Amino acid sequence: MNVRLRKMVGHGAILMLIGLAAGFGLAMSLIGGFEVTPGWIVEFELPSDSRGWARTHTGGLMNGLMVLVFALLFHVMALPDGTERNLTWMLIGAAYANTIFYWAGMFAPSRAVTFGDNRLGETNWIGALGLLPAFIFAFVSIVAMIILARRAFSTSE
Repeated sequence: MNVRLRKMVGHGAILMLIGLAAGFGLAMSLIGGFEVTPGWIVEFELPSDSRGWARTHTGGLMNGLMVLVFALLFHVMALPDGTERNLTWMLIGAAYANTIFYWAGMFAPSRAVTFGDNRLGETNWIGALGLLPAFIFAFVSIVAMIILARRAFSTSE
């Protein structure tokens, strides 16, 4: 496996770890603290609600899986070096942008879905910071999928 694909696997693993960390946040938000031993819970409240932590947990895992799956696909498809290089940064960037978006959504009353206030709440700098890369990489991801689809349906080797 080439170095670029190995780096994709590494980034996929990091993204999976971030998603797994959010799983601890999900558990603590559900029980209202941290269970030190059975029955002994140190009570505290985390920001956001359990639904936000669930989205961040599953979204992080899915983004990690996306990068890992594409590393395997790139290996199988034997993409030209330039195509593989471009798709690599596009997909890794999208995965991190989405992960930042999920985390920011828990700390922004607007859930980081708009740059201004919306019906969910007021915006803040965290919401804008979470939305900007996700907004940019939403379009980058579309381009990446078009490139990949065209390459998959190409009749030339």
